[in-house]
Amino acid sequence: MQVIIPLAGKGTRLRPHTHLVPKPLLKVAGRPVMDWVMDRLQGLDVTELIFITGHLKEQVEAFTRARYKLPSRFIEQKVQDGTAGAVNLARPHVKGPVLIIFVDTVFEADLTLINRTDADGIIWAKEVEDYQRFGVVVTDADGYMTRIVEKPSTPISKLANIGLYYIRSVDSLWKGIDHVLANAANKGEWYLTDAFQWMIEHGKRILTAEVGGWYDCGKLDTLLETNEILLRKGAARRLDFPGVTIHDPVYIEDGVTIERSEIGPNVSLEAGTRVTGSRLRHTIVGQGAKLNGVHLDGSLLGNRVVVEGLSGSMTLGDDSEATAKPSS
Repeated sequence: MQVIIPLAGKGTRLRPHTHLVPKPLLKVAGRPVMDWVMDRLQGLDVTELIFITGHLKEQVEAFTRARYKLPSRFIEQKVQDGTAGAVNLARPHVKGPVLIIFVDTVFEADLTLINRTDADGIIWAKEVEDYQRFGVVVTDADGYMTRIVEKPSTPISKLANIGLYYIRSVDSLWKGIDHVLANAANKGEWYLTDAFQWMIEHGKRILTAEVGGWYDCGKLDTLLETNEILLRKGAARRLDFPGVTIHDPVYIEDGVTIERSEIGPNVSLEAGTRVTGSRLRHTIVGQGAKLNGVHLDGSLLGNRVVVEGLSGSMTLGDDSEATAKPSS
């Protein structure tokens, strides 16, 4: 079985804070999002990973080839026309059933269900209370999808579509995508879920399966929420330092230096980071950062950033510097 991993297309919810780092490389609880996804592929006969990338193709390719042993292919989506167009780029290379994973979430699911069903496809979902934020899956009495409704105003369903799909009937998928691409764009893009709707309307059965956990990494606030959930679920790693107060949960790698500071809760610090005279809460910091005299709450800092004398919330890409201007 091949796995299609779309990282491009409007519907993949790229956020401004991630534009310098491809989403699978973003770290939560000390690990790249892609690592958490790859854990879920255990027990499946995966023959190839097919990445549909944006302009950061080289970074994704270098990371994946160095980290994973599976054969991998990388295709750049040069026109961001939506998720149907993204998946369609993999068509010439697909030889059979496919698993499709949109990597802006961490999920808990037993994907070996693939080996135990005769359905034409599977769509995984999670019951949520704030259903109006999502596309929701409507099912029949046997748990098969009948339609997807984007951001419903009434509680027609609370099963949120999480962007995880298995398609056994790939010929029908391509026909559905052809149908979608031949029609006018839906709010400026072509949605993969519209292809699934076409499949159902033409006799295919797509089973709905609920995941045990679904943690969003698509924007800053949910990325930090996911970091804390994973830390509390066992990914935390605490190191103690003289004169430093630690509030669990935290993730602190070897090679971090902390002096006269208060750290946590929900803080991840990567190797080589140095924190002096600072207070950090709900913050993720990349490798080799230098933080001096800062008070940060709700922040995401890339590798090798330098921050001095600032307070508040901030998002900084790799090699950025932010320093308080001395008062005149």
